[in-house]
Amino acid sequence: MGQRPPLLINRLDAERLQRLIDDASEKDQAVADMLENELSRGVVVDPQEIPENVVSMNSQVQFTDLTRDKQMIRTLVYPHALSSTEDGLSVMAPIGASLIGLKVGDIIDWPLPNNSQTLLRIDAVLWQPEREGQFHR
Repeated sequence: MGQRPPLLINRLDAERLQRLIDDASEKDQAVADMLENELSRGVVVDPQEIPENVVSMNSQVQFTDLTRDKQMIRTLVYPHALSSTEDGLSVMAPIGASLIGLKVGDIIDWPLPNNSQTLLRIDAVLWQPEREGQFHR
């Protein structure tokens, strides 16, 4: 594994994500394990303490896949919200799991299901619930 920048995770997100991990189906187990590893190395703080440049759940994030030189804008959501979020990216998808807790400027080297790697850079947090005072979403 390559670069793994430090993570800052909202306490409510961490609790909800742990429940998601615990309830993961067999097909989601690989991503659940990676997400659990990320949570275990993250620093968990109260929602009010999340800086506005950090990716939390329901944040709209602009990031670049440096491996394919492709920039994307996605909203990081729980799987149940995928159908109601136009640009949604599930936290239980490989790329989604990599984004939680990163801050603008961070680059992470992340494994993909096809045994390849991708290098992702956080370019901007376009919208974040904590920044808008939505601490209990």
